[in-house]
Amino acid sequence: MSLKRLLLALSAMALATPLAPVSAQNLSFDAYMQLVMAKARAQGVSEATIQRMTSGLTPNQRVIDLDRGQPGSPTRRGYPAMRPYLDTHVNPIRISRGRDMYAATRGLHGRIEREYGVPIEMLMAIWGHETNYGAIKGNFDLARSLATLAWEGRRRDLFEGELIALMKIADRGFPRSQLVGSYAGAFGNPQFLPSVYLRLATDGDGDGRADIFNNRADTLASIARYFQDSGWRQGQPWGVRASLPGGFDVDAYRTKINAPVCSRVHERHSEYKTVREWRELGVQPQKYLADDVLVTLFQPDGPGTPAWLLTSNYRVILEYNCSNYYAMSVGLLADEIAQ
Repeated sequence: MSLKRLLLALSAMALATPLAPVSAQNLSFDAYMQLVMAKARAQGVSEATIQRMTSGLTPNQRVIDLDRGQPGSPTRRGYPAMRPYLDTHVNPIRISRGRDMYAATRGLHGRIEREYGVPIEMLMAIWGHETNYGAIKGNFDLARSLATLAWEGRRRDLFEGELIALMKIADRGFPRSQLVGSYAGAFGNPQFLPSVYLRLATDGDGDGRADIFNNRADTLASIARYFQDSGWRQGQPWGVRASLPGGFDVDAYRTKINAPVCSRVHERHSEYKTVREWRELGVQPQKYLADDVLVTLFQPDGPGTPAWLLTSNYRVILEYNCSNYYAMSVGLLADEIAQ
């Protein structure tokens, strides 16, 4: 079969049926990229962009090693303590830089808060946690990283879709040299995946371009829109510290719901009760929460350690990153920046 006919056959296969997960051992990288290129064409990506974004691509073993090295399930000894993580991620330097950036962007705050209903300090905390306010955004070639992870095959559907989404972003005029970020494909100040950029990235200053790489107004508006889209409730905190009566057994109120998403996160929370119901059990919020607000009780480090009552806005933070460690550090950093 000629090369031309082979490529036509591969293109037809790509359009006709979803690609079944396969390993790197039974499909060459170049052959797989021909399938992806055919799918990108079918979704309207220009040929010039396809060629620009795939030129010279080779697998990156470093990306595969980093992806396979991600931490897995908790051990039999349980989850690592929360406090050391919080001390590392909600530190004086990050708080100070957050307050400085808050002051530097003050002219943007009113319009963004009015439009999206999300407090600026929460947006700052996400920005600070993701890239240290733009200081550390990653330097991996996104096209190469996403092509590598898609070809490697463990989560092919996810990364193949993100690679094609990246090509669509490039089709808007972004040079490949600017499309760099984390090894797993996230980029810019808020570390959006390409599909999230296409869906939610926002032009915050009216210049006709959603630049989350360098533009502060676009960065804040894009994060705010993400939170709004995820269901942020205006005027409600993410959570507040709570005091428990002596001998209170948090485990007696553990949720019995098997969450389909973020199951290892939610299994650590209590069932939801109103603030009034928790008060009747002796649990007292240390800041104001209306009596009818539904909250879950969370005491991550066990009896005698700090506890929190978490609102539905805490779940919105989890939409950004499915980790209690992440969500708690973002919430607490936001509170510190607001002070």
